[in-house]
Amino acid sequence: MSSTAKDLTAGTAGGIAQVLVGQPFDIVKVRMQTAPAGTYTGMLHCAGGILKNEGPLAFYKGTLTPLLGIGVCVSIQFGALEYSKRYFARQNLLNGRGGKDGMALSSSQLFVSGMFAGLANGVVSGPVEHIRIRLQTQSATNPVYAGPFDAMKKISSSYGIAGIYKGQVVTLWREALGYGIYFWAYEKLMQREMAQKGIRRDQINPSHAVLYGAAAGYALWAVIYPIDMIKSRMQTDGFSPADGQKYKSTLDCVRTVWRTEGLPAFTRGLGPTLIRSPFANGATFLGFELASRLLNSL
Repeated sequence: MSSTAKDLTAGTAGGIAQVLVGQPFDIVKVRMQTAPAGTYTGMLHCAGGILKNEGPLAFYKGTLTPLLGIGVCVSIQFGALEYSKRYFARQNLLNGRGGKDGMALSSSQLFVSGMFAGLANGVVSGPVEHIRIRLQTQSATNPVYAGPFDAMKKISSSYGIAGIYKGQVVTLWREALGYGIYFWAYEKLMQREMAQKGIRRDQINPSHAVLYGAAAGYALWAVIYPIDMIKSRMQTDGFSPADGQKYKSTLDCVRTVWRTEGLPAFTRGLGPTLIRSPFANGATFLGFELASRLLNSL
């Protein structure tokens, strides 16, 4: 199996782990981000309302889309990341940098690699998250869409590819900036332990991958949460003025939310995100590292 195939397979394992662990928190976050101000008094009020009115399975509403889509997305993330890391390692070797194998990448190289991974991922994650958010926020008693494939069919037939990719501009901003920070933080922590202990990457305790993944997740959300909120607003907005469109563009969305709801709107739903983050991101990197070790041992 080629290095790229291994990276993609290990990334898929990480993506599946992320979805299974993080989905219940994610639906609470999205509901809080997109509901009118004052709908929920807090995270527990939102979660309790979902449980009472829709039942426990509602926390996994729309899971099929991310389970398939996020598996692909995280696969692309890690595939692109590792490809970029190998490219920079070759450049380092030619220039006598980065240690004996060139893999001790600089902070700028890691950040650019993360940005590349985020942009590559954004091509798929934009429509995947758009469909997921539509399913998560629709009425439980009178749903517009029967499922992810029905949503894709109805949206594409009415609004074309632009409808499927609604909110894509802000998605790409989020992915590039967020994953630049995300992978930089994780890889620097891994580099630090390898350098301090004089060990290989596959000798690092798997529990440390969980801790470093959790730290990287907090770094990610510290930077991108307001951008993510705008993305959620754009992806739950109407497609045209005829069906209730509120925002003409990403910039118009930012201005409108700031003017009508103020600064608190940009952090609404942060609680469940911060609770979800260490579990989901720790699971992602644990899944990737363990799958990588298994594939490299075959």
